[in-house]
Amino acid sequence: MATEKWVLMVTAQTPTNIAVIKYWGKRDETRILPVNDSISVTLDPDHLCTVTTVAVSPAFDRDRMWLNGKEISLSGSRYQNCLREIRSRAGDVEDKEKGIKIGKKDWEKLYLHIASHNNFPTAAGLASSAAGFACLVFSLAKLMNVEEDPSHLSAIARQGSGSACRSLFGGFVKWTMGSKEDGSDSVAVQLADEKHWDDLVIIIAVVSSRQKETSSTSGMRESVETSLLLQHRAKEVVPKRILQMEEAIKSRDFASFTQLTCTDSNQFHAVCLDTSPPIFYMNDTSHRIISLVEKWNRSEGTPQVAYTFDAGPNAVLIARNRKVAVQLLQGLLYYFPPKSDTDMKSYVVGDNSILKEAGLDGASGVENLQPPPEIKDNIGSQDQKGEVSYFICTRPGKGPIVLHDQTQALLNPETGLPK
Repeated sequence: MATEKWVLMVTAQTPTNIAVIKYWGKRDETRILPVNDSISVTLDPDHLCTVTTVAVSPAFDRDRMWLNGKEISLSGSRYQNCLREIRSRAGDVEDKEKGIKIGKKDWEKLYLHIASHNNFPTAAGLASSAAGFACLVFSLAKLMNVEEDPSHLSAIARQGSGSACRSLFGGFVKWTMGSKEDGSDSVAVQLADEKHWDDLVIIIAVVSSRQKETSSTSGMRESVETSLLLQHRAKEVVPKRILQMEEAIKSRDFASFTQLTCTDSNQFHAVCLDTSPPIFYMNDTSHRIISLVEKWNRSEGTPQVAYTFDAGPNAVLIARNRKVAVQLLQGLLYYFPPKSDTDMKSYVVGDNSILKEAGLDGASGVENLQPPPEIKDNIGSQDQKGEVSYFICTRPGKGPIVLHDQTQALLNPETGLPK
């Protein structure tokens, strides 16, 4: 290692993902090994992502991390496991321009600074920990010249947060539960990339961006200990559903995709209710959104929209194409209008070009919306202002990438401290 003043940095961006066949329950708490396979859709990182900058310098005296601008402890076993696994695989690194040479063995003596930022609420049921740990592992692997493919890296990210292993790929991803005790075969694999089914449009209703009352970690533990339905689901139900979902994705069969996605989401929440004490992740607004989608799908004769809810009240709605997504947004805004002083571009975020297509880019747009004609009995009137915090319009997206533009780095290149 040459001069002692240098700082070497890498910045990366990683997407979040939403499971359509759910992961709920671990067979090994320490290694984070699941009781069943799961399948997810990676969301477009332009709209939902984590950006992480990792830095190394001989001037650092300990490992430090900042999440969304606030320093957090790295003492937890999940962070420690990821750091240990990555350090043990580190390679030789040379930056001729800066005159830096780091040998494999040097990494054991060097400390890291990590800064991470989510562009969406943390711990509100939008898989922020999945994107976060995936980004941590991906960026450190790049910094340390770890020569492992994404599936091998996914086994490390899994030890931070189970769902994180699925965020190392774009498109449609399967997390194979594996059977080995050491977890070496519990990895993620890509089923299809984001271009495979690019008709799909995803609208997320952020019902609450508050931190949830029961964390996924403690909720899963209680379900494994007390829910007989979880045992039945893992052993009898999910293995068949995984095969059916793989086929539905491969053949772009939206009717099967919808039936499997909705049924699996509902069964996951049934497992939560079957847990002692029961866990309530959805709320009345979540239930009203399900009712709206179910009635619309039935009235059309063929499914138009799939819904799925993770461990929180936020609805992830997958529309079969852009035209359906426009109609869906119109229906959602009719039943869940913004408060009168809200700017529409902050109420519908992400790909908000959909507002123009829905005729809602003007101030009076929402007031002029008509109730969806196919829904005969009322879901509720237009007095539901404020029940939805905002909507995110997105689509299936790509996997992690390195950001080479230094202005996007979260750490100062001179000091290695947050900007």
